[in-house]
Amino acid sequence: MGIFDALNTAVGGLQAQSFSLQNISGNIANSSTIGYKGINTSFEDLVPDATSPSRQVAGGVTAYAQQTITTAGTVSATTVATNMAINGDGFFDVQKPTSTVDNSPVFNGVTDYTRRGDFQVNANGNLINGAGYYLMGVSVDPTTGNPVGNVPQVLQFQNNFVPAQPTTSIQYALNLPTTPSTSASPTGAAGSIVAAGGLDPGNFTAGHNPLVTGTPTFANASVTGTAVNDQETPAAAITASTALSGAAGTNSLTSGFVAGNTITVDGTVLTFVASGATGNQLNVTDSVGTLLSKIQSITGVAPSISSTGAITLNSGTAANLSVSSNNAAAFGALGFAGTATAARVSNPGTGTVIGDDSTTFVSESISGGAVTAYNSAGTPVNVQLRWALTATSSGASTWNLFYQTDPSATGTSPAWVNVGTNFTFGPSGALTSPTTGTVSIPNLTVSNQSLGAVAISFGSSGLTQYASTGGTATINNITQNGFAAGQLQSLAINNNGIVVGTFSNGQNIDLAAVTLSHFNGTNYLHALDGGAYAATELSGPAIQGASGTISGSSVEGSNADIADQFTKLIVTQQAYSANTKVITTANDMVQSLLSVIR
Repeated sequence: MGIFDALNTAVGGLQAQSFSLQNISGNIANSSTIGYKGINTSFEDLVPDATSPSRQVAGGVTAYAQQTITTAGTVSATTVATNMAINGDGFFDVQKPTSTVDNSPVFNGVTDYTRRGDFQVNANGNLINGAGYYLMGVSVDPTTGNPVGNVPQVLQFQNNFVPAQPTTSIQYALNLPTTPSTSASPTGAAGSIVAAGGLDPGNFTAGHNPLVTGTPTFANASVTGTAVNDQETPAAAITASTALSGAAGTNSLTSGFVAGNTITVDGTVLTFVASGATGNQLNVTDSVGTLLSKIQSITGVAPSISSTGAITLNSGTAANLSVSSNNAAAFGALGFAGTATAARVSNPGTGTVIGDDSTTFVSESISGGAVTAYNSAGTPVNVQLRWALTATSSGASTWNLFYQTDPSATGTSPAWVNVGTNFTFGPSGALTSPTTGTVSIPNLTVSNQSLGAVAISFGSSGLTQYASTGGTATINNITQNGFAAGQLQSLAINNNGIVVGTFSNGQNIDLAAVTLSHFNGTNYLHALDGGAYAATELSGPAIQGASGTISGSSVEGSNADIADQFTKLIVTQQAYSANTKVITTANDMVQSLLSVIR
């Protein structure tokens, strides 16, 4: 080891300190960069070979970068609903487009990884962070909330549309008064149910007892059209074989249906096509019998044709009948003008209130609240509920629950329907029967809008009967699980890493799950522009899943500490100056040596 070796060592020291200064400079410059991970400098001595330890001399130095990816930055809250930060281990899966075609990004399929979580929604519905990386994740089934698949894809939420969900359950919780406030209660005979504020069946039309006497049932109703003929020569009464359309003089209707015409049966649309009919379609060349079979599949009861050509349609027991067409002439050729309707008949004494008794019923019952439910098409249906006290005995009380089936009912048409269950409360005010916590309404229908089977769920303690000074029901909860169709309006990411969409129908629906990845050798990842990283041989491949958790409306700051970097800056500056002093000293020694030979 000589003077010139000392010069070379000092130059190496200058290079190493310069490398350190560059890292310090970058750390300070990125002290406010979201998700930035600082780079430290690791110095390694270079010891020259020696024949024996006694001849060993100090060697040179080289510098290496030392990643601090595993060191977390400070997590701060933001006001952006799609921002997020990772608490603990893990990286967001992202991709960066290589180009743009027709305003849409093009990706090469290479996944990168980042902790930078300042994601926001762009015009195409992608979530992009401030460095231009697109967030990846897996879709979530909006009905079940479970992830669909396990392979992350670039997320996009452009024009998401959620279909209508029919109401199948109503969550119900309320307290009934021990003595309801009804107009009948002040004048009732002592000891009678009316005196207790209850419902008196004797006040209702004979044969129409609204109390529970079994499951409410309905009878079929029918409507018969005028007798019509086909256009044969001579004309004959139409039969099942009569064609719906055809030339004059043939066995067909006098006015025929054409492609595009429709017949609507209880809300179900039958559409005429030229040929190849499937499902709810009819060929214009089909027969009257084929049409009547289609109607039967909807109402459940077969229509009939008399010997004179008069068609009779039946409502069945499921719903009121309504049949109409957008081709009035062809529909008239079947013997019906306008809309053919038939209201199903409520069997008396099976728990219904007819239109003529609506006023009496309302005066002898109390409101149980209302909820907007939805049918399969997403049509809102206003379900009005009322409670009537029907019996009292030894401190126990029995109530019946009714729903309004037809707000405009008159005469003997059903206005209110008993759900068919006796609700009994003990002296303590607790519900003793039913014990299942749920009652089912088989075919809840309001204003001809059928909701199908709907469960009223109240659990083990949802219904109670405690004293109420007002004599009215106190509703604690009345919600349902249906909704109309809706359009996506905004996105947010919650603390479970779920992308939640807010829709125009007021629903918040889980749309996607943000995926996280981790590495066995995290600090050996290759840094990319924008705070992203690529896997290397030393880091190992990405492993799906991570122990870290996601914080919504937050971002992770830089892990570069200004005070620490300034301290290192001072040390680096002094070390650099010391190395220059070595060069100066070595130069003086060389000059002295050269002076010897002068």
